[in-house]
Amino acid sequence: MTKVELLSPAGDFEKLKIALLYGADAVYFGGQEFSLRANAKNFSLDEIKKATEYAHQRNKRVYVTVNIVFHESDLIGLKEYLQKLDEIGIDAIIASDIVVLELAKEIKATYELHLSTQSSVLNEGAATFYKELGVKRIVLAREASKEDIKQIKERTKLDLECFIHGAMCTSFSGKCVLSNYTTNRDANRGGCAQICRWQFNTTLSETPFSMTSKDLNMIPYIEDMIDIGVNSFKVEGRMRGIYYVATVIHTYRHLIDKIVSHTLQNKDVNYAKDILNRCANRESTPQFYNGLPTANEQYFLGRDEVSNQDFLGLVKGYDKENKMAIIEERNIFRLQDEIEFFGPNLETFSISLSKIYDEENTPIEVANHPGMIVKIPVPYPVSEFDMMRLKVFDKDDYV
Repeated sequence: MTKVELLSPAGDFEKLKIALLYGADAVYFGGQEFSLRANAKNFSLDEIKKATEYAHQRNKRVYVTVNIVFHESDLIGLKEYLQKLDEIGIDAIIASDIVVLELAKEIKATYELHLSTQSSVLNEGAATFYKELGVKRIVLAREASKEDIKQIKERTKLDLECFIHGAMCTSFSGKCVLSNYTTNRDANRGGCAQICRWQFNTTLSETPFSMTSKDLNMIPYIEDMIDIGVNSFKVEGRMRGIYYVATVIHTYRHLIDKIVSHTLQNKDVNYAKDILNRCANRESTPQFYNGLPTANEQYFLGRDEVSNQDFLGLVKGYDKENKMAIIEERNIFRLQDEIEFFGPNLETFSISLSKIYDEENTPIEVANHPGMIVKIPVPYPVSEFDMMRLKVFDKDDYV
């Protein structure tokens, strides 16, 4: 069985810590230049150094995106930036433009060259072309089918990385100019305004028209993807919050570990699908893996994207003597709510919320101020960075 990597987005240092803590083998993020997520916080060179040291101390890997499409003016400072990344000791860059690959070879960089999904590789010929340029890993286009993946792997022997979860582009990744046309923000240089998420009034229907793809979710096919040789499973979402990162990485980590240990059961898959479908505000589907998407994989005439408020709090500490968890509130919760805790080293468990105390140990009935610190009785030890969420599903109900 192929040894696989679980690769997480890291929009900032907090998300990087959460990703690694919750089970990611590697993280990817952008610097403050040359990255396609210009609206993310991103990392300065000093922060990239700090992040790399933090990850390497935990035997994890760090990949930096340098994946914009370069116009002539964008080349200023690129060579020096690539040299600095090499000095820092990152594990790989993720690039889409040949100029980046050639410059990295010119400076004899020691990090690996990974080809971005922006290059839309879907066939053996393209993969071989980039292999000859020194690329060690191809991040395949999100539109790759099972047969595409299998044939590219068998014929090129390259490391293959595939997206398994997160947002989809309505266009082929890296080939969209809707943002440029409507807002003058270049999608291929980090400025995508996500026009495909907008709703448009038409004369054909009273319901606004939408061209939005549903999110990607490969939960049913992870074992299959391991069998055909996928090396790295990539989660999209550098703009997402810590609850999303923790939930998605935690879920896939457990699933992959069960596959590797040959202990996976149908109930594990069904529970994982429900948890992940609840985690985001869009529906999700496997998309292209087993055939072309249909109308069922898209939103056309209206959609309901309600922000999820399941994330109730972040554990800040635990008083073992009094069996009290110290919680930083993130969404409103009140007495008698059914809640559950999950975390990197925690068997998920649920309780009914019997008491809430504020920081002065005064009993209160509701926690309704974002960021407030409260204490609640919890019979089992929890740790810093564990999370508290609304209980929606009971794992014991799955068969």
